[in-house]
Amino acid sequence: MRVAALDVGTVRIGVAVADELGLLAHPRPPVAASPRARALASLAELARDEGLERFVVGLPLRSSGVEGRAAEFVREFAARLVEATGLEVELWDERFSTVEASRQLRASGVSAKKGRAFLDSAAACVILQSWLDARRPGGAP
Repeated sequence: MRVAALDVGTVRIGVAVADELGLLAHPRPPVAASPRARALASLAELARDEGLERFVVGLPLRSSGVEGRAAEFVREFAARLVEATGLEVELWDERFSTVEASRQLRASGVSAKKGRAFLDSAAACVILQSWLDARRPGGAP
């Protein structure tokens, strides 16, 4: 199944797509978050171009696991994404995905300044890889 993950922000939407085997997440260029109609149209085009069957959207929970305003924003965006694409959308706990993406970029030798350009899609990769790993035999939810 072809799946893409999104790290939804107010400025950019990070994007990652799983390989054909569903084993690895690969970054795609981020999508501008506004205007929202254009962002949704871009994601619908991505779904067609990549043959996607599902979106996994990072749900930004607080460290305590409680939902806040950011989670409400993402839930609303996910509902609009379903309308725009007709695809399944699954919300996935994204706590610490941006922190992990930043750590991975630094470990790869990418400077903090240069890393900002890649951070959103790197966070989407972390979200998608977590989702993919959880579906493997013995994977953790």
